[in-house]
Parts: sequence; C-alpha cells; structure tokens
Amino acid sequence: MAASTSPSNGGVGRRTILAGTAAALAAAVTGCDSTTPPGSASGDVGVPVVSGRKPRGKDVIDVVADCGAKGDGRTDDSRAFARAYSYAAGRVWDHVGRTVIDVPAGTYLIRAPNALLDAPGGRLKANGLRFRGAGKRMTQLLFAPRRAEDAYLCRNEDSWANVTFEQMAFAAGSPGASFFYSYSTGQAQDYRFTACEWTGEWTYGLALDGSNTNSEMRWDACRVGGAYRKAFLYSGLSQKSLNRPQQDQFVNYWFNDMKVEYSWGNFLDFPYGGSIACRGGSYIVTGRRPESSGDDGRTSTFFRFPRGPHHDSVQRFHAEDIRFEVRSPDTVVIDCAWDSGTVHFNDCDDTAQAFKPFAQDSVPHRYRIGARGALVRYDSCQLSGRHRYEQDGGGAATAPRARYDMCLLRSHAQEDFIDGADNRVTFVDCLGP
Repeated sequence: MAASTSPSNGGVGRRTILAGTAAALAAAVTGCDSTTPPGSASGDVGVPVVSGRKPRGKDVIDVVADCGAKGDGRTDDSRAFARAYSYAAGRVWDHVGRTVIDVPAGTYLIRAPNALLDAPGGRLKANGLRFRGAGKRMTQLLFAPRRAEDAYLCRNEDSWANVTFEQMAFAAGSPGASFFYSYSTGQAQDYRFTACEWTGEWTYGLALDGSNTNSEMRWDACRVGGAYRKAFLYSGLSQKSLNRPQQDQFVNYWFNDMKVEYSWGNFLDFPYGGSIACRGGSYIVTGRRPESSGDDGRTSTFFRFPRGPHHDSVQRFHAEDIRFEVRSPDTVVIDCAWDSGTVHFNDCDDTAQAFKPFAQDSVPHRYRIGARGALVRYDSCQLSGRHRYEQDGGGAATAPRARYDMCLLRSHAQEDFIDGADNRVTFVDCLGP
C-alpha cells in the first residue's frame, strides 16, 4: 500500500471553537453599490447583542444585472464576481452575512484567482454566504487563470462559516488549477454544495488546511467529473500549518446521492483522519492516469486514507448503498492505513465489471491493520476480486480485525478471497461463486 508509515503521536486533539472576536471592518469594502457601509462585529459568543444598524442595499444581487458580468464564455468576468463578493463582505453585520449572490444561466469566464470568494488572513469573521445558480448545466463558471499552479477560484482563510453553493457547475479551463482553498483554526466550516458539478482537470477540488475545524461539509446530488492530480477533497494541505501533528479533527463530511464519475485521480484523501459518510449514488473512474504520480503510481482511488503524524483524532468512514464500477486493475475503491477507528461498507456493490478477465486478479480494497485497527466491516455487500490485508507491526494477531456478514463474493470462495493476513478476517453467512 502506498501510505505513510508514520504513526500517530498519541496526543489529545480537540476542536477549538474560536470565541469569534474580531475587530469591526476598518472601512467599507468596495462592492457593486459603492454607497454601502461596512458591517460591524460584536465579538460576543453568548446571547447575541445586536449593535449597529442593518446595512443598506439589496439582500439579493445579480452578477449580471448589478455587477456587469457578461456570461458569454469569452469576456473575462473576474471583476464582476470580485465586486459581487466585496459587496456581500461589506454587508456583514454582527458577524452575519446578509447577501445572496445570484448567478443567472450562462458561461462565465474567470481568470483572476480568488475572484469568486476572497477572504484572506481571517480578518473577517462571518456566518452566511450564499451563491445561487440557475442549474448545474445552466450556470457554469469557467476558471482559466493564466498560471494554474497554486491558483484557486475560492479562498477562505478562517473567515467564513456557513457557505452555500447551489445549482452551479465549475470547470477548470486551465489544467491544474484548483477550486477551493480553506484554512481554519476554528472559523472556516459548514460548507454545503447542492446540485453542483465539477469538470476539467484540477489539482485540488477542495484543499483543507489548518489546525482543526475544517468540518461539517455536505454535498447533495452533486456530480464530480473531470480529473484530479491530487484529490477532489484533500484534508491536510499544510501550506500554513507548519506543525503538522496539530492537523486533526477534520470531521463530518457527508456525500449524499452523488454521481462520482471522473477520469482519474483520487476522490477523497484523508491522511489526518476524519469522519466521513458516503450514502447512495454511483462511483466510477472512467480512465487512467496519463502518467505515474508519486505514491499513487497509475492508480486512481475513491477513498485513500494513508497514515500521517497527527494527534489522536476521529478515524471513521461509512459507505452505504453505493454502486462502484471497477473498470480496470488501476481502480481502487479503498486504500486505508489508519491506525485506529472504523471502516464500514453496508449494502454496496462493486461487481459491475466482475465478468471481465482482469477482475479475478484485481484488489480493489486494501488495508494495513495495526494493533488497534482500523476495524473493518462489510455488511450485505457484493464484492469482486480479492481484498488485501497487510499486518502492521510485529507479532501475529489472532483476534479478527475485519468481518464480512451476508456478503456475496463474486470472484473467489472465502478461503481464497483474502490476499495477505487472513488470520485477521472472519466471515459470517457469506456466499462464494
């Protein structure tokens, strides 16, 4: 397995909820309405004490009608989106956002990094920012920076919580650009994506950085297409977090009724643990990496959980009611080296390509199991190929670390199903071919 061998350091990790204290905005941020005064900040985390006055201006703005975007796919609309965001940031009042940004049907070319959301340095502590499109095949943002490396369409550095994107599509017009950089020590959290889509070749979809509380993120009925040089969701970027062991508590990521159908790369990559639930939908890797890449080689993995040095943090993964297509030996469903926690697959099926010649020798589920797990369980699943278990640490363990209940094994009888440490696996009422 391609994973770091560094163990957890055994420290205690906790999410620290910041007190929310922040100075009021020093001056109004220039927006679509230059007369709009800045919001004010209370800094009180108890019962809110409302101070100041409600900001003037419209609660809903249109990037075309109010900010001058063209949406013709040719005109650079970066300035229009930057104005829309600045207007919304300028209307924050007592830490609460007051603006919905409407993006009508059209294709919007954006060349400037951070044009959609630009919140650097944690200077703004706000709750509530909403981007609303006309439909994921109707509203498309084409991000084509002139230099793709380290270019993100959105940047949120400890500033916004409760950020919503709905009915929109995002395309990487410059191969290797990234969608969202999120740095948090307690503020950046609660993101929701509803009926959104990603296409094109990205480095990162969402890259999470910070000591903790990049958490409570939800995707509903979204399509993840395109390709990913690193991963669609990567936790633990470590650009600003110089103390990597402090990166813990990446918790509560929910993916519901997804269509994950991308060309190559990893879908989720969580080297610092996390609490992740994926329910419903179809997961397919349609192609192959164009060249070998670092630890991944030519492999594309839906759920890659290597082991990095970090304080004790939650390590929990649950997949339910998902249909996986393993179209080649280079497609891996899960590659997990977590040193504790649980992994659970319930009513999942990866046998769509089990009739193909490669399937019998494929290994789409891979684990390295230590003295404390992770504990692995499969319930009522239909499974192709073999599953691999490597024993981590010295000595032979006799207690089972993995359990299969009422599963249908399509390629091998249960005595041949496990590749590796079969003394750690037990079967209950399973059927072979």
